Amino acid sequence: MNAKPWILAVACLSLFPAVSQARDTAHFLPFEAVVQEALNAGRLDGSVKFYLAGTKPAGKVSILKSGITTSQKTNAFNKSDEAACRWVLQSALIRLQNAAKAAGANAVVDLASNYKNIEYKDSQKYECHAGALMAGVALKGNLVKVE
Repeated sequence: MNAKPWILAVACLSLFPAVSQARDTAHFLPFEAVVQEALNAGRLDGSVKFYLAGTKPAGKVSILKSGITTSQKTNAFNKSDEAACRWVLQSALIRLQNAAKAAGANAVVDLASNYKNIEYKDSQKYECHAGALMAGVALKGNLVKVE
């Protein structure tokens, strides 16, 4: 095996440290605007409501499944961090909507960000991590029936 291509690649990457080191920027962004964007685009159908930790639905709440998680990634290349984060949050919400409907739930409550299994709870914002190539959102919550 010829070592010259590897030496050349390492030399090139050392000239551009930003390329050779992965970026992982944490963003804490407004949640409701992304939910509304997904509803307006028809990506979410409105049959499942989402409540971040610290907010409660009105009515009687029956927990059907607790500790449901989803972790989604999306291509962030040539997108702003915020655009990639909006897109990946919508993907995560679609997954949660499908899980809720399959369980007979009409809401996801106590929703918290759970990136790398570290919870971030906020009543208005979600956590997203963006890099040069990928963006990711991880969520954790409970599937419930609200009456």
